[in-house]
Amino acid sequence: MIRITETARDAMQGIKNFIPTANKLAYVNALLQVGFDTLDVGSFVSPKVIPQMADTRELIQKMNIPENAPEIMVLVVNKRGTEDALRCERVQCLTYPYSISPTFLMRNLNADEAKALGIVKEITELAFPKNRELVIYLSMALGNPYGDDWSIQMVIDGAAQLYDLGIRRMPLSDILGEATPDTIFKVYEKLIPAFPDVDFGLHLHTKPSHSYDKLEAAWEAGVRSYETVFNGLGGCPTAADEMVGNLSTQDLLHFCDRKKIETKLNRKALNEVVLMRQVI
Repeated sequence: MIRITETARDAMQGIKNFIPTANKLAYVNALLQVGFDTLDVGSFVSPKVIPQMADTRELIQKMNIPENAPEIMVLVVNKRGTEDALRCERVQCLTYPYSISPTFLMRNLNADEAKALGIVKEITELAFPKNRELVIYLSMALGNPYGDDWSIQMVIDGAAQLYDLGIRRMPLSDILGEATPDTIFKVYEKLIPAFPDVDFGLHLHTKPSHSYDKLEAAWEAGVRSYETVFNGLGGCPTAADEMVGNLSTQDLLHFCDRKKIETKLNRKALNEVVLMRQVI
């Protein structure tokens, strides 16, 4: 069975004009009915950095959470944000954008490797005692567009550092959409057997025309967790001057249909979300 995380936060965070909270709420409430395993709804980051997410707490408090609700996830980047997120009882999972690229760490977090790992350690010490899940991204794990050193062994070493801190969910992230199917297959082919108890998902930014081949490479290598955004919206506003859209939920479902991969998503509820695309 495939695991699907819908990253509404990633869809919204790069939009410059502030989306009214009521619009976000309507969108997220529709997504809550679809049957995703996890729903990423916002972030506890300084509004100076991501002004679009300034209303995350209010959004979470007002959500209409159904009986069979997905896991609710938010992004944090420091101790203060983690503490704020943990005060929201509805938040069950925290995510942090770690990277094996020093350039990305500096651009995205203003941190070097030691500082970023120190923050991961702080987050674990705060979250684990409260029985909250952690998802730590391995950004730029499928190649490095900045010219930093990169190898599959570096990816394995980076995963090992997070593993030693107790992390067992580590999506690999290609934020600039430059990973090839061959690279995707080769990385996961080595990484998954090295840590058999870790969920190495895929957070993919890509042109729609490249989606299928990349998904097939990941699936054949053993990846069973995927992150998507309806209509492929969004991107990381700090990764580069021009954002590359996310893997669209529709493209993943098209892939699943062609490969006869079962999903538990409610297609009628999915259509309702598609009709709401003008909301954000």
